Amino acid sequence: MRFYSIMASLLFSASMVLSPVWAEHPDKKTLDKKIENNKLNTSLTEEIQANWAHPPVLEQEKVTEHTLSLNGQNLRYHATAGTLTIRDSEGKPTASVFYTAYTLDSKNSVSNRPVTFFYNGGPGSSSLWLHVGSFGPMRVNTADPITIRPAPYPFGPNPDSMLDVSDLVFIDAIGSGYSRPLGDTKGKEFWGVDQDAQAFAKTIQRYVTKNQRWGSPKYLFGESYGTTRSGQLVNLLQKEGMQFNGVILLSSILNYGIRQPGYDHIYKAYLPSYAATAWYHNKLRNRPADLKSFLDRARAFANGPYSTALDKGDHISDEEKSQIAQQLAGFTGLSPEFIKLNNLRIDLGSFRKELLRDRHLTTGRLDARYTGIDSEPAGETPEFDASSTAVSGAFFGLFSDYLTRDLQYQSNMNYNISIYGQPDFKWDWKHKAPGSSSVQQIPDVAVDLSLAMRENPHLKILSLNGYYDMATPFFATEYDLSHMMLEPAQRANIAYRYYPSGHMVYLDPVSLHEMKQDVARFYTETTAH
Repeated sequence: MRFYSIMASLLFSASMVLSPVWAEHPDKKTLDKKIENNKLNTSLTEEIQANWAHPPVLEQEKVTEHTLSLNGQNLRYHATAGTLTIRDSEGKPTASVFYTAYTLDSKNSVSNRPVTFFYNGGPGSSSLWLHVGSFGPMRVNTADPITIRPAPYPFGPNPDSMLDVSDLVFIDAIGSGYSRPLGDTKGKEFWGVDQDAQAFAKTIQRYVTKNQRWGSPKYLFGESYGTTRSGQLVNLLQKEGMQFNGVILLSSILNYGIRQPGYDHIYKAYLPSYAATAWYHNKLRNRPADLKSFLDRARAFANGPYSTALDKGDHISDEEKSQIAQQLAGFTGLSPEFIKLNNLRIDLGSFRKELLRDRHLTTGRLDARYTGIDSEPAGETPEFDASSTAVSGAFFGLFSDYLTRDLQYQSNMNYNISIYGQPDFKWDWKHKAPGSSSVQQIPDVAVDLSLAMRENPHLKILSLNGYYDMATPFFATEYDLSHMMLEPAQRANIAYRYYPSGHMVYLDPVSLHEMKQDVARFYTETTAH
């Protein structure tokens, strides 16, 4: 958009040079000078236009051939890095969407092979995290929950790629990656719950049509806010005649309403994640040997005595408050005194700062296994998220080289990790849920997903969760998916899997391997007739 504003400014300057020529009747020398100045402005305008970085209106493709050794097989595949142009109802191009597709060279009909669409969250993130972290053919090699050393970064073939199971398509949200609005279309036209889902629906429709994949088994794979997108997207695409075999939700958030700070539900939602974190960092006095059974007790306490105590508000007795604080201490590793000072309500920032305060450490938000060091150990909240800073440099540095070196895609635009930081970025959180005459001010797309599952009784959901995820706690996800008011037959189509990892489950290689096996079984189950 900056191109058009500069062009307008230059053209305005040129008109200011021309208009006085006829108004003042200058002599020839003055006139020649002003005409020459106008030529210089025109020349500058043309130079800017020729060199300004802009997205392509015409769709682009760069196709390269590769081989991946996976499970004892050498898989030959094509990587396509390119753009898809989406349009409004009148056919006007509105955005150029960047994607990378990995398609296996197969002797079987391509229509029989599954295709999966991947995207990250944010909202406003590019897909690079899933692209080179999870199931793509190449992966950033992460291991222990520590900060990755500076370059050279560990990067290589992914032994847990999903390419043997499905073709893979990674899509960047508009404004992120190389995806950009076109012409006079503004970014804000895509930056909202409903606007974003509509853009992704058009993008997937365009890819499926262009590559003749309408008959293929199809899947959506979203992470974090990407699960919010999926909840709405699967319903939108079904309305357009595109059915899906499955939706895979990694680190979910479907209902933002029940997770707002200041409401008691959020404290119940976090409790099992606090318990897992305290267990991991060995902050429990009588640390149980088995994490899963410990978390089952945490769930029961959160839904039972803890919920009852929170519901009483200021009417809770001092005796009951002390009892609940003692029990919370047994689950969270925090002192009963600290818990009572916080009125039994432990905010996420307070927990991350307090749990390891005696070690002068904080815990991560995306992944509570990671630890950070603040300048002020006595502070109230962590200064940064150690689980984010630990991996960001490696992911972005490697992905930038991978695009240009291995996939041979060239662009004079910057590859944006996310939309954040752009001066006009503001997300519209309103959502028009299906079947409702009112507009949600805070989205609950579980309504959309519920409708999609009821209309398509074959649609199955796989929920993937990390025990140490503090961004989208697994207990909140369980609440969201169990409050869609489904009949038993539809409820049976939802499966849950849990891993000893965080928000980005794939950062832990053992968890990634387990997740790959779980997802592969899900594909087998959802494509069998």
